[in-house]
Amino acid sequence: MRVTDLAGNKGVFLMATDTDTSMVIDARDVTLTLGETAVLRDISLRVARGESVALLGSSGSGKSSLMAVLTGLERASGGSVIVDGLDFGALGEDELARARRGRIGIVLQAFHLLPTMTARENVAVPLELAGAADAWGRAAEELAAVGLSHRLDHYPAQMSGGEQQRVAIARALAPRPPIVFADEPTGNLDTATGAAVMDLLFARQEALAATLVVITHDHALAARCDRVVTLADGRIA
Repeated sequence: MRVTDLAGNKGVFLMATDTDTSMVIDARDVTLTLGETAVLRDISLRVARGESVALLGSSGSGKSSLMAVLTGLERASGGSVIVDGLDFGALGEDELARARRGRIGIVLQAFHLLPTMTARENVAVPLELAGAADAWGRAAEELAAVGLSHRLDHYPAQMSGGEQQRVAIARALAPRPPIVFADEPTGNLDTATGAAVMDLLFARQEALAATLVVITHDHALAARCDRVVTLADGRIA
């Protein structure tokens, strides 16, 4: 694969020049081995810009491990991973962290809001890390977009599970990332609240023209995406 240097403010990123630019994710023959256990086996996956894709599978199928590799949180043992034009395999840990910042948003099942910060502070932090101007005002706008303008100064413990997940969505999307991963985003919510949260997530994805990858074991949720990729035993089934 041919590569060219892409100079940043810190360090050097490698950008693939022979990758289809319409594909925001291009993973080929990816393997992941932890200890003596093969977690991912020869997975190839391409995701187009603006597409919504569900990674569907039971617990232990490898879907969350694949998300970890595609977000740069875990390094593949083999194969290649190109995300938004960057060769993740060629980046060091610090470069991967910078590559994620502003490029990848992540919504998790457990919310992971900082309990000592208000909703607005939780959303403002990633904006400040990304160097955004007026992070405080932008955070208020993002919370308004998810229907929480009345909860700006509330702490996580003062909000319902659905409200906390909406804060998490606002936090993930505030930097306007081109790619959003949602790992079991309705796992801690009741059916009605989960459906409302997903309505909101899909609406925000469309508004921002972002690529959305949903990790789920829920067939009904997976069916709402443009495409479903089923994993079993670390392979695409």
